[in-house]
Amino acid sequence: VSPGNCWPFQGHQGQVVIRLPARVHLTAVTVQHIAKEVSPSGTVISAPRDVAVFVSLCWALLAGIWPWGKAGVDADGEEETLLGTFTYDVAKELVQTFPLKNAPLPRAFSYIKLLVKSNWGNPAYTCIYRVQVHGKMANQKAWSETRG
Repeated sequence: VSPGNCWPFQGHQGQVVIRLPARVHLTAVTVQHIAKEVSPSGTVISAPRDVAVFVSLCWALLAGIWPWGKAGVDADGEEETLLGTFTYDVAKELVQTFPLKNAPLPRAFSYIKLLVKSNWGNPAYTCIYRVQVHGKMANQKAWSETRG
């Protein structure tokens, strides 16, 4: 992670849908921002503050990769499912991990949406430096099964 090398979006709110390299039973999300000491502005007010994480089967359908016809909604009839909300605290460690509710999820997903509801005071833009998704890849055998 280097200063200025981030995904910036205009304003203090924004969202991004991230396609994962495989279907994952999600357990947690990690967010990282740069330190104030290395920031070109000398502040970290562009860091995300209040964040929500969502999943949806609809995103796979919209991307044209859902092979089983109508995916449309999740088991509860919702287009999106909230997995958790958290606050990235700029006064704490640069790398912060947030567990998701009901983790690990019984269903694996290929996409997550990160919704930034606020940042730490920058009205012009928000920077996302690094997001990591944690979980178990679908169709991956448990450790005890692979040892034989």
